[in-house]
Amino acid sequence: MVQITGGDKLEKALADIAQKISKASEVDIGFLSGATYPDGTSVAFVAAMNEFGHRIGSAPEEGEEDTRESVPPRPFFRDMIAEKSGEWPKAVGNLLVENDYDAEKTLGQTGEAIKGQLQESIVKFDSVPLAPSTVAAKGNDKQLVDSGTMLNSVGYEVKE
Repeated sequence: MVQITGGDKLEKALADIAQKISKASEVDIGFLSGATYPDGTSVAFVAAMNEFGHRIGSAPEEGEEDTRESVPPRPFFRDMIAEKSGEWPKAVGNLLVENDYDAEKTLGQTGEAIKGQLQESIVKFDSVPLAPSTVAAKGNDKQLVDSGTMLNSVGYEVKE
C-alpha cells in the first residue's frame, strides 16, 4: 500500500487513477456477433436455443394441436453465472490494484477468465439427457458439444 500525504499529491494520484480507469468501461463475454456455424447459422442463436429450450418444426395453424417436439432448456450460461458471479467483483478489484488501475488490462483478464468459466460450463454440462434420436445421430450422448463450434466461439470484447 502506498501512503500519499498532502492535498495536491492526493488530488494528482486520484486524477491519475481516474484516467487509467476511464480507458475501458465494460467487457462483453459470450457469443459475439459474427460467430457462425459453417452453414451460416448464428452461434448465439443456437446457444440461446440450447439455454432456453425450443420446439422443433413449424408452428401449428390456429385451432390445430401442437405436435412439435420440445427440446428442453440446458442452462449452461445461467448456471455458470449463478455459480461464479459472486467471485467476480473481488477478482476485478484485486486485478485493478495489481494492474495499477489499468481498466483495459483488468477487463481483458476478466474477460479471459469468464470465457474460460463459460467454456468449462459447456464441457461439463450434464443435466438433461439427449433424446435417443439425437444420440443416434451424433454417435454420443455428450450435451452441448458436437462439432466444437459453439465451445470455440465463446469470446470477449473490452469496450471503452
